[in-house]
Amino acid sequence: MKTFKIKEEYIQLDQLLKALRIANSGGIAHLMVDDGMVKVNGFVEVRRRAKIRANDIIEVEGVKVKVISDELLGD
Repeated sequence: MKTFKIKEEYIQLDQLLKALRIANSGGIAHLMVDDGMVKVNGFVEVRRRAKIRANDIIEVEGVKVKVISDELLGD
């Protein structure tokens, strides 16, 4: 499982998909969410701008990513 570190309280789902390079653009990220391709913590997420926080697990096309924060790392 991959990890993605956030420095803020949360990141929007569409922004996360772009940052992970799972989606090449915001439009593609929106289509992926609209098509039910994205799961958050095991459930299909339909909100394009859902707030993804530390400890959330995102799954897209068999790729799982756990979101972590600086605080959890003690930085």
